[in-house]
Formats: sequence, C-alpha cells, structure tokens
Amino acid sequence: MTDAGATDEHAGRRRRRLLLAGAAGCLVAGAGYLAAVDPHDPAAAMPTCPTKALTGLDCPACGGLRLAHDLLHGMPAAAAHDNLFLLVCAPLLVALVVRQARAYERGVRAPLPRPLAHGIAGAALAWTVIRNLPGWPLTPTTG
Repeated sequence: MTDAGATDEHAGRRRRRLLLAGAAGCLVAGAGYLAAVDPHDPAAAMPTCPTKALTGLDCPACGGLRLAHDLLHGMPAAAAHDNLFLLVCAPLLVALVVRQARAYERGVRAPLPRPLAHGIAGAALAWTVIRNLPGWPLTPTTG
C-alpha cells in the first residue's frame, strides 16, 4: 500500500469515528430529552406514529418511546406494558447496532444474515397482529 493509500484509509477511519461519535452524542441527547419529557402525557412534544395515525393500528414499535422513558426511570413493568416485544428484543437490537457500528468504523460491510432478517420481520409481523387483537391487555399506555 502506498503512503497516500495509508493516509486516505487513516482519514476515512477518522471520519467514520467522528460520525459514530456524533451519532452517539445524538443518542445521549435524545435519551436526556426522553428522560425529562414524559411521552405518556398526550401534551408532550413527541412524534406521532404514522401507522397509528393513518390506520389506527399499533405498529411493532408503538410504545417504544414510552418504553424507553420507563426504562430510563427504572420502571421495567411499565416498560413491558408499553411494548413487550421491543423490551424482549432490546438486547438483540443493541447487539446488532454495536455490530454495525464496529463494522462501519472499520470500513467493512456487515450484512444482516438473511435468516435473522426473516426471523425479525416475521416476529414483528406476528407481534403486530397479536397486539391489535381485541382484548389484548398490553396496549401502549397514555396519559
């Protein structure tokens, strides 16, 4: 590898690290906002789920902001009520994000294995159907 090639790779890695640090900073800022503002309050400045707004159905992620707020406040039972699926999947999601961040930092691709992608999509679809059944007790909480 030439000196110019090594310098380009070093600059690319440095740029990717800066982008990852910026993303981590945004995540921390978002968590701080979410800890301070209660998404259970309908008057809170929080985004509305487009699926819920358009169809009236709860999507697989509905209740995710309330779940995160409850976890930041040490209330796992309330978090489970808001979105049990995301709570159970959280360790897998964190592991996947860390895996992707490490691969990005190194400048390599780390595609999601197809069986895992299909499994996640199937589980999300099943959760969407289950949580929208009449009488399902674990609906996202509000106010």
